Amino acid sequence: MGVTIRQIAEAAGVSRGTVDRALNNRGRIKPEVAARIRQIAEEMGYKPNQLGRALSMSKNNIKIGVILQAAETPFMQCVLEGIERAKEEVDSLGGTVILCKIPHISCSDTIDAMEYMRKEGVSAIAMVPIEEEEIKAHINLFVEEYQIPIVTFNSDMEDTRRLCFVGQNAFQCGRAAAGLMGELVGGCGKVAVISGYSSNPSLSNRVLGFDSELKVKYPDIELVGPEYCFEDNHLAGQATEKILKENPDLKGIYMTSHGEEGVCRMLSKYGRAGTVKMIANDFMGKNYELMREGSIHFLIGQDAQIQGYEPVMILFRLLFNGEQPKGELQYTEIFIRNEYTIPEDMDCCGIQ
Repeated sequence: MGVTIRQIAEAAGVSRGTVDRALNNRGRIKPEVAARIRQIAEEMGYKPNQLGRALSMSKNNIKIGVILQAAETPFMQCVLEGIERAKEEVDSLGGTVILCKIPHISCSDTIDAMEYMRKEGVSAIAMVPIEEEEIKAHINLFVEEYQIPIVTFNSDMEDTRRLCFVGQNAFQCGRAAAGLMGELVGGCGKVAVISGYSSNPSLSNRVLGFDSELKVKYPDIELVGPEYCFEDNHLAGQATEKILKENPDLKGIYMTSHGEEGVCRMLSKYGRAGTVKMIANDFMGKNYELMREGSIHFLIGQDAQIQGYEPVMILFRLLFNGEQPKGELQYTEIFIRNEYTIPEDMDCCGIQ
């Protein structure tokens, strides 16, 4: 990612508008302030983009829509940081990014957001879809009839006309979790799965990958669930309590989504924290703290900010000069950490 106007503004202690005036020699600004900003920009490696200047002078304003589901969860807050970085870059190049945040998972709200974007005149959409036939039909409608290219991120819809997908290979993530769990529980016993939404393709593929790998490599492990918590800690706790009461001999829990705190609280209440082996996803929220306490044994991570940043930039490059994406499936790296590999310094998304 290149150096953004926002980063220069933070380093200089001024507004983004002031940085824009200094770098583009326009508007009222004190000469000494402009000189200091230009020096900071040079030291940070900022390079003015000639394409951006050309685009800014054109009458054609590229407008990209972004639809973010489950926007209030810790993971999606980190994805949002990537979207904001891309928005700044597109803004600096003369384009526009319109963001629609949906706090939950909703088919109707997603369709409403898509229609709102169309009415606003967007030329392309980056979106987190859900597994609903109506959503699939709407994606195909936008691509085929309205000529609005769509990039999916975080969750994919392969059987649609979307341009490409940016995100984790969720099936492989589930397989990795199964391999870890199999070793943790000694290859036998009961292991439960708690997930967020059955309609979320990414979460569903984690469950499928976990189940398929257990059947192949650890046939003596009995899978319990999945139970669904809708990425809510209270509901995750309730699901955990139900599982523990029905399966007192439970040996492990794989948590595919947000809700880890609720699971760990219930394990502690029943005196099972640490003895019931737990694998969760993503390096954020209180997950590292829970791992230090011994409630979570492994965390499987992904690059959240890239999932927000890259879809917007793929669409911008496509609209500006016809550059096609490098591939249909652009998977982010899968990271695995335990209590011995928790980094000392990290940002709010658990990234060093």
